[in-house]
Amino acid sequence: MRTLTALLVGRTARVRWLHLVLGGALLMPFWMLGSVFTAFLWAPRGTQTDPVTTVLLQVAALGFALPLSWAVALLLPTSRVLLGTAARALAGVREGELAHGPAGGWAARRRTAHWFTLHLLVGGVLSGLSLAGPPAVGLLWVSALGLPDQGTNREVAGLVGHSPLLKLLAGLGLLLGLLLLNAGAGALLARCAPLLLGPTAQERLAAAEQRTLVLAQRNRLARELHDSVGHALSAVAIQAAAARRVLERDPAFVAEALQAIEEVARGAVGELDTVLGILREESAQEESEQAAATGPTLAALGPLVRQVGLAGVRVAARAGPGVAELPAPLSREAYRIVQEGLTNVLRHAGPVPAELTLDLQGGRLMVELTNPIGAGRPSRPGGGRGLRGVAERAAARGGRCESGRTADGAGWRLAVWLPVEAA
Repeated sequence: MRTLTALLVGRTARVRWLHLVLGGALLMPFWMLGSVFTAFLWAPRGTQTDPVTTVLLQVAALGFALPLSWAVALLLPTSRVLLGTAARALAGVREGELAHGPAGGWAARRRTAHWFTLHLLVGGVLSGLSLAGPPAVGLLWVSALGLPDQGTNREVAGLVGHSPLLKLLAGLGLLLGLLLLNAGAGALLARCAPLLLGPTAQERLAAAEQRTLVLAQRNRLARELHDSVGHALSAVAIQAAAARRVLERDPAFVAEALQAIEEVARGAVGELDTVLGILREESAQEESEQAAATGPTLAALGPLVRQVGLAGVRVAARAGPGVAELPAPLSREAYRIVQEGLTNVLRHAGPVPAELTLDLQGGRLMVELTNPIGAGRPSRPGGGRGLRGVAERAAARGGRCESGRTADGAGWRLAVWLPVEAA
């Protein structure tokens, strides 16, 4: 019983009734215009119309009003925003089921026009019943008490009979029918709203592409932060620890380590400011590309090798012919890959020698970094964010990445191949 009461007169039913009445109110201007138009065409001036003709004129006015309202909604792209807001607030439609922006194409406009016409038609019918129903119910109940004049009682009796009980039951049935009709009409509009005011297939596809683009940009920014700031923090921590151990024995090394820490920290702060600036911008695609265009290239490989050398990793680097003339985008990606590889050596292998090879082979840039595992260091399983970021960088350039222990099991090898044409 409580469920039925909530269905008929609960908050949702009351709010949906307001939504339907709003549709009836919106129908009135179109219906009045249609009434004037049909009366001018149909009824000759100065003649009286019979009741049947009057009803036909009203139906014809409605037939004129509905196509006119459909055309108005079709020509206004922003109508979907207004109608969607009303449907979310009054029809009980969930937030994620309706589109938020204006209708972008004619297909979306037609669906919005269909919804507007349906809302006006159902709302107009229910508004008329809401105006006529309660007085009729009151008349039946008052007639059951014998209060109206005899003429009214005879008219009511001709419809439902002379029994006061029948009059009371007829009034109750009319009231329940009106409530059921309101609940059904409100549920109908709530069911149709996502179909007609929801995003079209093209809009869903565009939204999915936009989400994919945003995720790709976020992943790119995360890689930049991980490779630049992560490397800087690792290098600073290791260099600071080494300087602390030889603070009294080797002041010259300490001074050199502190200078390297200052350089690394200054560069990391600059790159961090760049990335944070991107996050504050709305046009993330252009800004992320701009940030990538301002990153270091292989021309900065010398200072990077010197920094990790001060931390204890002596790198034997070899660059083949043509590496220095690589396109800037490819050179930046290669630098980040080398940076991440050397950072992994610092973190997981410690102060061990490493060999770095950069060479052009068959239209591809090969980046290979090998190093011994290091005594007392745990072996690397290859599941961290750094190696995953390297693999993502390679995949984004149409290349591939390999990492794992060397054939003898005593070392670690990171190899990446990047097509030069993809740059």
